[in-house]
Amino acid sequence: MKRKLRNITDKASYLIAVVAILIIWQMLCTLKVVPSFMLPSPIRVGQAFVSEFFILMQHARVTLIEAMVGLAFGVVIGFVTAVLMDSYEIINRAVYPVLVITQTIPTVAIAPLLVLWLGYEMTPKIVLIVIATFFPITIGVLDGLKSTDQDAIQLMKSMGATKVQVFTQLKFKSSLGSFFSSLKISVAYSIVGAVISEWLGGFEGLGVYMTRVKKSFAYDKMFAVIILISVLSILLMGVVKLLRIKCMPWERK
Repeated sequence: MKRKLRNITDKASYLIAVVAILIIWQMLCTLKVVPSFMLPSPIRVGQAFVSEFFILMQHARVTLIEAMVGLAFGVVIGFVTAVLMDSYEIINRAVYPVLVITQTIPTVAIAPLLVLWLGYEMTPKIVLIVIATFFPITIGVLDGLKSTDQDAIQLMKSMGATKVQVFTQLKFKSSLGSFFSSLKISVAYSIVGAVISEWLGGFEGLGVYMTRVKKSFAYDKMFAVIILISVLSILLMGVVKLLRIKCMPWERK
């Protein structure tokens, strides 16, 4: 009963905060504290969202496909890299500094080069998303693998367990919590990475749509896209949360 009451309170607090922001936003526009061409009101943004709904959905479909394909590659590459780094110390020492360096380079700086090398199709966008998403996965899984109880590992080895058995029965399960936490971050990065890559070239996608409406000074439509991107990211993080519950049923207790 207490848990249900707490969940209701948390959701109510979230809704109250969102409503408060919308009210303040609308008041600023109504009182003309900020010019309407710079900050369209929530009502105008809502009207733009409704009028452009089908076009937005078409562009969102392309962005989601790019994000999910790039995320899938990022997860696979990140997971394999983390396992290799955990298994071989020499790989850990050699690869870890390179991973850190890759994250110091802004994605906005990489995107034009990828477009130059790979063209305007989906390939450079997927590569950029992979670059943005594999690092959190790698670090999260690596931390999870290294945080495995060493006494439990020694116990399994003393009972004749192989390295594969130790990994599948102990290390892998120990790293699931860190994996899903990093996956939440990567899911949000995948959407943002897809939009950024679409800014610099392409024919469809939310980033392409944002560029077009910005050039026409239709900022109400631009805010509608921003809200849609936020909603998509929140929904995908919710899906990750559900996957975590399904894959880690022992956490429910």
